Amino acid sequence: MKEFLKKFELYIGSVFIAVTVIVVVMNVFTRYVLKFTFFWAEELAVGCFVWTIFLGTAAAYKEKALIGVEALVVLLPQKGRNILAFFTYLLLLVLCSVMLYFSFTYVSSSSKITAALEVSYAYINTSIIISFALMTIYTLVFVVKSFKKAFLSKPN
Repeated sequence: MKEFLKKFELYIGSVFIAVTVIVVVMNVFTRYVLKFTFFWAEELAVGCFVWTIFLGTAAAYKEKALIGVEALVVLLPQKGRNILAFFTYLLLLVLCSVMLYFSFTYVSSSSKITAALEVSYAYINTSIIISFALMTIYTLVFVVKSFKKAFLSKPN
């Protein structure tokens, strides 16, 4: 259970990508072999893919696996890097929090429904809220760790 909670975004995202692949393959098969398509397949595949993308983004952010530019940072001494990391995470905390607020506002004000399945886009777009909520939580953890490293740890 503990292992699941460590990487739950990846596990849930894996389910969504599996559904996406199955639905797309099924729809291609039925289109070219059986000469019909399921009217709902594209909407379901796109919705699952959106969930995969946003859960994957949160997981990559947690693992610090997103692309970054460190050309100038490596020129700083270790203490300077730690302080810069702290202020960078503070900025990211503000950014993620603002995006969480805007995504919540966007989803809560949306009343559109999908054409084929006739379900609210809120079910799809909730992935945005969850992604930024997770990223905000992870950034808060990064801020605390970087503060300790920058200001409370003793130099070597």
